[in-house]
Amino acid sequence: MMYKDEHYVIGADFGSDSVRVVVLDAANGKIAGQHVEYYPRWKTGAWCDPAKDRFRQHPSDYTECLHKAVKEALLQSCVYVNASVASKIRAICIDTTGSTPCFADRNGTPLALLPEFAEDSDAMFILWKDHSAVAEADEINRLSRTWGGTDYTRYTGGVYSSEWFWAKALHTIRTNPAVSKAAYTMVEHCDWIVAELTGTTAPQLIKRSRCAAGHKILWHKDWGGYPPREFFDRLDSRLGDIRDTLGTETWTTDTSAGTLTARWAADLGLSDKTIVCVGAYDAHIGAIGGNAREGTLVKSIGTSTCDIIIARPPEKGVQETLVPGICGQVDGSVVPGWIGYEAGQSAWGDYFAWFRNLLMWPVEHIIPQEVQITEDQIEAVEKRIIRELEQVADKLEPSESAPLALDWINGRRTPIANQKLTAALTGLKLGTDAPMILRSLLESVAFGARAIIETFEKHGIKINRVMAIGGVARKSMLGMQILADITNRSIHVTAVDQACATGAAVFASVAAGLYPDVFTAQKALSSGTDRVHKPDPERVRMYNKLYEKYLRLGAFIEGENK
Repeated sequence: MMYKDEHYVIGADFGSDSVRVVVLDAANGKIAGQHVEYYPRWKTGAWCDPAKDRFRQHPSDYTECLHKAVKEALLQSCVYVNASVASKIRAICIDTTGSTPCFADRNGTPLALLPEFAEDSDAMFILWKDHSAVAEADEINRLSRTWGGTDYTRYTGGVYSSEWFWAKALHTIRTNPAVSKAAYTMVEHCDWIVAELTGTTAPQLIKRSRCAAGHKILWHKDWGGYPPREFFDRLDSRLGDIRDTLGTETWTTDTSAGTLTARWAADLGLSDKTIVCVGAYDAHIGAIGGNAREGTLVKSIGTSTCDIIIARPPEKGVQETLVPGICGQVDGSVVPGWIGYEAGQSAWGDYFAWFRNLLMWPVEHIIPQEVQITEDQIEAVEKRIIRELEQVADKLEPSESAPLALDWINGRRTPIANQKLTAALTGLKLGTDAPMILRSLLESVAFGARAIIETFEKHGIKINRVMAIGGVARKSMLGMQILADITNRSIHVTAVDQACATGAAVFASVAAGLYPDVFTAQKALSSGTDRVHKPDPERVRMYNKLYEKYLRLGAFIEGENK
């Protein structure tokens, strides 16, 4: 039996822009302290070029921000208990975006931390939304289907994406000889940050994440680990070299990867006996923070979406049902002993950020030349613009004469990954204004979400409940209502802002031995539902018609992009 103040755990969630840390009371799930720290180098746009689909992050952004966020969250927790809790922290669990890999040397040091590669974008972590490897993903897919052996994409929805590990590795090997020559291995962000904390960065010591390896790196127990070297050598022998450094084993997130090194323990003010869990991807961990269970689809809605549902594995002797067009199905990627299914959309919040930036152009580039306006005033407008547009858009009703948008602004992730696809906006008239366009964008991402739900159910994965987590889900009342109306399902919105970090804390409590399994810890620590958006029958009928138009528009755009 646990008592208040006896045990605490830390969950750290590395998102696209920041790291979010929570300190959780392991007795009741109450947040004792939390902090968000934004990546300073990323904020400047360094090493990124959106026009070329290049998005890179520096490893120092991760380590520096984790240090600050943990320290600040611990300071807050002192107020919660009126005493220091640092000595009572039992474990820490970390999740990250993915696939976000980086080339490293024989010691497991990211090349970006070496002086000769300090400004080389290819030596940085290649963020999940980097789509510079579209051609290489196509090549991997062609080989998988034609080489005469096993199709190694069978458990990743039948398609390998440019957002994933091997495509990014192959593209960099082909385009940057210096990085290719210096690289010994490649490591996912969720694996490297854990190895850094535990002093196990040497490739042979890293406990590689089952979640990352299964969904993005083609690991599967059916072929004893990763595809054989012969497969990778047909693409490039350097890819085969990287494959040989990964080992064959993977671990689930409830497993300890080790304990904090003396240096990290001292820097954070924690014990060097503090357990560090094996890492995983944010949405998979967030699904636990969002009360994932059988029949519940957890939508992690942020810059993009990642949709997670778990199911029991088939009985012995029964063939596992494959779901084509998704982002993988992996035993243990979410909960040990359960199959985790992943789907998603390559842009959600990013779509509205694009629209906001479009509208902000004259404010940033013309108005300052004409009148005295400060950067703070510009930032204030930027923060208000989508919120103000939503308030007007909320008064509009769905209509067949309204603008219709397609949500592939950053390509399509599910169903059937294709990052060459583009967004579209139709039905514009002289009377079309900004709130009408915003509503059409909100509708488009909800149509994309409906297509994902239909993909799952078509192949026997029943969805009884939809839970929405993440900053966008918490903030956008209109967006979640439109999602309910278009999918004709109640949308349950989580009661905490940091569902991913909370989910990480759940795993930390299991790794520390405070709870016997993930579901028991989840029941004790995860928050409930803040609000429920129920579908409106009249709007459901109208949106059924508009969804058919969305599908026809998508078919046309896809045909034009072939």
